[in-house]
Amino acid sequence: MVPAKIKIEDYNYGLPDERIAKYPLPERDKSKLLVLKNSHISEHTFFEIPQLIPRDSLLLFNETKVIQARLLFRKESGAKIEIFCLEPVLPVNDFQLALEQKPPVVWKCMVGNARRWKSGELNSLININGKEVMLTALLKERVSDSFLVEFLWQPQEVTFSEILDTSGLTPLPPYLHRDAEETDKIRYQTVYARYEGSVAAPTAGLHFTAKVMNNLAKRDIATAKLVLHVGAGTFKPVSSQTIEQHQMHTEKIKVDLSALEKISAYTGKNIIPVGTTSMRNLETLFWIGLKLHYGYTPFNKVEQWDAYKLKIPDGFTPEKSLETIINYLYKNNLKHIEGETQMIIVPGYKFRFANGLITNFHQPKSTLLLLVSALIGENWKKVYDFALNNNFRFLSYGDSCLLLP
Repeated sequence: MVPAKIKIEDYNYGLPDERIAKYPLPERDKSKLLVLKNSHISEHTFFEIPQLIPRDSLLLFNETKVIQARLLFRKESGAKIEIFCLEPVLPVNDFQLALEQKPPVVWKCMVGNARRWKSGELNSLININGKEVMLTALLKERVSDSFLVEFLWQPQEVTFSEILDTSGLTPLPPYLHRDAEETDKIRYQTVYARYEGSVAAPTAGLHFTAKVMNNLAKRDIATAKLVLHVGAGTFKPVSSQTIEQHQMHTEKIKVDLSALEKISAYTGKNIIPVGTTSMRNLETLFWIGLKLHYGYTPFNKVEQWDAYKLKIPDGFTPEKSLETIINYLYKNNLKHIEGETQMIIVPGYKFRFANGLITNFHQPKSTLLLLVSALIGENWKKVYDFALNNNFRFLSYGDSCLLLP
């Protein structure tokens, strides 16, 4: 199989709208859990997952935190304009630093009803801790399918993070077809979310609770944390006939030295990412290590098709890749590796670290479904047929599966 020539229609299935979970269940860990193990399917409840994961496994969690990225404005004419903040541009492009900035700031944004906002400023009066703040948005320029928007506000002592936390709305996936509600600020966020920077949740993690995490520890199942800030491109449908023409989005990743050393200790054992974002982050590490070892510049950016085009010299193993990154961090007195990944995982990909996956049920004809198929092959059809026939709930707020091929 030539990965780029994969026909996306082969990864289609019928998903009735009523099977899409519009809201989460009252209790996170009471969702259904489908387990695929050695091609056998069984049905469970998510709180049972500590007993279903093989002993001596390592689970990898994405600690990214969803920002309240949607800002609503009204023009004097009454037209509603929605500004969806995607990523910071000026004065810094690091999410953590950008959210602590005071005005002016420039962000790359999607603009809803953009035809009604050609120029001029938009204003919104908001209340932050009892203080009135006037927020202003200025349209700077169009970049591809998005815009650069400058934000200013008075008084200037508040941060952009406070602006978003107070007046922003949760960036729910478009397929939910509903407005965000106050409860979404909590429920569209994992219990272990730590670093702000995502505009979509790593939804496989939404099922975990403190109790589940404690039960994992009781069974001596190891855990490690990494960060991939999820972009809106994760919902971008594949509109081309073959995957070759689909342009993957680029996302920022960060992995601490301690996590790298733990992954290294478990390489060749059971490494199970929680979610497709953790999977992409994990597998990206192999290619970063390869590029670093052989002097590629930049070494910490993995392009969409690198995993299918780069030559791997004989003897270059996943262990060697991690060793290269770890040695680089020690040599340069660094605590983590940062980079960007545009990597696409499709059938034909050879997994270097992961041999299992915890994930939700994904949209038809999506790159996420291709990733699942890369791991479990044609069994994806059996899994999805079972889920459809047994009242599983689909997509972001839906049920989950543990895939152990």
